[in-house]
Amino acid sequence: MQLSPETAKAQGARPKAGAKAPPAREIITLDVAGMKCAGCVRAVERQLAQHPGVVSASVNLATEVARVECEAGSVEPADLAKRLTSTGFPTQLRDSGLGSSAGSTSQADRQRQEIQQQLWRLGIALALILLSGIGHLGGLLGGEIPLLSNLWFHWGLATAALLGPGRTILVSGGVSLWRNAPNMNTLVGLGSLSSYLASCAALLFPALQWECFFDEPVMMLGFILLGRTAEQLARQRAAAALQALMALQPAAARLVPNPASNSSAEGVEIPVADVRTGEWLRVLPGEKIPVDGEVAAGSTTVDESALTGESVPVRKLPGAQVAAGTLNQSGAIVMRATRTGADTTLAQIVALVEEAQTRKAPVQLLADTVAGYFTYGVITAAALTFLFWYFAGTHLWPDVLGHAAPAPAAALLSHSHMLSGAVGAIAGHTSPLLLSLKLAIAVTVIACPCALGLATPTAIMVGTGIGAERGLLIRGGDILEHVFRVNTVVFDKTGTLTAGQPEVTECLLFAHSDLFSLSNREREENSQKYLLQLAATVESGTRHPLGVAIVREASRLGLSPLPAEDFYTEPGLGASARAGGVQVVLGSADWLGQLGVPVSEAAAQQAQELASQGKTVVYVAVGGALAGLIACADTLRSDASATVEKLRQMGLRVMLLTGDRPEAARSIAQSLGLAAEDVIAGLRPEGKAAAIAGLQSMGQRVAMVGDGINDAPALAIADAGIALHSGTGVAVETAGIVLVRDKLMDVVESIQLSRRTFIKIRQNLFWAFAYNSLGIPLAAGALLPAFGIALGPAAAGALMAFSSVSVVANSLLLRRQ
Repeated sequence: MQLSPETAKAQGARPKAGAKAPPAREIITLDVAGMKCAGCVRAVERQLAQHPGVVSASVNLATEVARVECEAGSVEPADLAKRLTSTGFPTQLRDSGLGSSAGSTSQADRQRQEIQQQLWRLGIALALILLSGIGHLGGLLGGEIPLLSNLWFHWGLATAALLGPGRTILVSGGVSLWRNAPNMNTLVGLGSLSSYLASCAALLFPALQWECFFDEPVMMLGFILLGRTAEQLARQRAAAALQALMALQPAAARLVPNPASNSSAEGVEIPVADVRTGEWLRVLPGEKIPVDGEVAAGSTTVDESALTGESVPVRKLPGAQVAAGTLNQSGAIVMRATRTGADTTLAQIVALVEEAQTRKAPVQLLADTVAGYFTYGVITAAALTFLFWYFAGTHLWPDVLGHAAPAPAAALLSHSHMLSGAVGAIAGHTSPLLLSLKLAIAVTVIACPCALGLATPTAIMVGTGIGAERGLLIRGGDILEHVFRVNTVVFDKTGTLTAGQPEVTECLLFAHSDLFSLSNREREENSQKYLLQLAATVESGTRHPLGVAIVREASRLGLSPLPAEDFYTEPGLGASARAGGVQVVLGSADWLGQLGVPVSEAAAQQAQELASQGKTVVYVAVGGALAGLIACADTLRSDASATVEKLRQMGLRVMLLTGDRPEAARSIAQSLGLAAEDVIAGLRPEGKAAAIAGLQSMGQRVAMVGDGINDAPALAIADAGIALHSGTGVAVETAGIVLVRDKLMDVVESIQLSRRTFIKIRQNLFWAFAYNSLGIPLAAGALLPAFGIALGPAAAGALMAFSSVSVVANSLLLRRQ
């Protein structure tokens, strides 16, 4: 099985004759640093899209990952990384850390560096806020604190703040503005630098009688650093599920000789990345399985909960399959490696989760569009705020300036000026120029493109991470949105609603068949067994549940396959081969009719009677004539009825599509309580896809649940495709959601999780837009004339930082639902 998302694009369909095949595509994943807001995301996506050979680019602010789809062989990843790095976004090729001890070490090093940076940034932020505010403590208490109440001390503190922790923000913001891609750093840089320069002018030229507010840029930077630290910690919590998956891969494996050689060698430890397919590995109790493989010797129980969410350990005997990252619990085993490196189930799940966290929901398009113009709009709003208050506002409402004459600059460090950085009255004695400047700075600082950029990806990151922990692989934000809108759930029958392991109940022989009137007396006496043997020979090359049942029954009776050739399978209809020297065809009555094999009325009646009992009938034709019928019965999955009932309680319509006969479908439908109009039987693969399209044309939003090759077209055309992990590779690759535990009730869980996640996305986007819609007018002085209330630049910076943290924190609440 492969979980690569690219093959899902094929939608299970063949290209038309003569049509030009689409160019091959490849995916390049990059780690991009330096992104601070949605404006940065837009700038990075634009730079990538402009590179020759790039088809599309999707960038995730929360994970700092860029996923680039390009024409195969046309783009060098190093060139993309160099291009972004040169524009101020340090970039390197993505290293998953799987299958490589070096990768694991580098990841651990990066995590340690991030923790150190966060602690350093947190310390600086708290120091700036405390030092800037403590100088005013004396004013609040009726006295002064030596040095800390001195104006030159605050000048030095502001200068150090801008040249130290603020330098990166100023440089990044300036470079972004110069490259015509302004971002959040641009806004913060403009605000802090304007506050600093205005305060310096007041300090150096007391005759201006301006107010000094060096505390504003200091507290502003402090709050922003504090907010970014909290935001980064929240992001790390959101990404914990993916990091836990990546940590499952052990660094080393124990290579041993072939157990059949009876060698007593203890083996030698080698890096997991060096393990090759077919090699033999010993795994001791308490160790993790290094790669995917098959148990060759020994027996044990394996904890697979990290991959499937199933807490009950699974018994593993020789011949059983084991997956990388699962925990060997009770016994020592020797296993043969079958899939290594990026081919293991663990690596594929990690790749799928990473891709899911990069793919955007369509609802994010609005935020992306706004982000493209956001910074320009904020700068324009700040300029208009300054012009309005300087030329009109202070003349229309002169009371906002106060009535007393301004105090000299050297005497302006009182508690009233400290309050100007918080929600409250603007300092009562100021000039029109300074008031207009402070309001414009507040507008610049309070606007937050970060919240817009984080609203969708953080919720998707948490939602897909929770899904991975519970064995639900959701391919991305677009899938979440589609599932959220689903109002109809359509199930395949065989292998989906049913256990998929039918058993042969009858093998009926038609006495008039020429095949069994041959002179061979032994064959005549064992004609039914011979019919089953022929059928099992034809089905030996298929994976259809009915074929597996026939092969299993033949094996139980000790009937070995006959020499055969010319195998052919027609999905949804049947199979054929030349076995035992004769042409044998198995399948539905319709297919036999297409091949010119007549079905007598007596045979049709017998098939009808079997089908009315809920059994599936396979017609067997030998040498161009109908020879007999094989009836198989399948049972419902243990959780099928509960799943259907729960979906109905959620307000969803439940339907059944199957290629089986109507009688068999009706029997299953009655067991599930489905109405006759919700059952469509006798469908070929293209018929299932057409049925889904018909429902969509009537306004239905359809989720298709299936597991086989014949379900792939329907899974692809449905609004949301859900596949069982045990199904065929084509079905798994085509679906948008994969149920790793193969539990039907996980269909309910996946829909509920998708709904909760998408609701969080909506909440985050609402908060992001509402915050800016309310915050910018407040910072611009909308309440100043009537209530004397406005936001100072420092308070604006604190609220801006809070908005980003609140969006991430709201996404983390998904884990408590």
